[in-house]
Amino acid sequence: MKKSKINFEIELDKDSVPEKIEWNATDASEELKETKSISISLWDHIEKNSMRIDLWTKDMPVDEMKRFYIDCLGGMAQSVLNATGDEFMSQEMNDLCDKLVAHVEREMREQK
Repeated sequence: MKKSKINFEIELDKDSVPEKIEWNATDASEELKETKSISISLWDHIEKNSMRIDLWTKDMPVDEMKRFYIDCLGGMAQSVLNATGDEFMSQEMNDLCDKLVAHVEREMREQK
């Protein structure tokens, strides 16, 4: 049986706030790649709930953080469709993404 590992290295400041996040995966490259944010969800099948790990570096811009979460939600919409075939749920999630994109774009225009 083939096994794969995904590794994260988090560099923290004195207050335990992430300054640098790097990752690699055995199926991708052994070289560490830098990222500004990670969001990991795990399903606990015994407790029937999810556990989350959300980390971002202190230099990640707020507008990029909002885009990141919109992209995550859009990815989940596609995953729901692929995993369950539930077109309604997937479309509702995509509709929310469209609303959130419009919100972020409106915020950006108002800041100028």
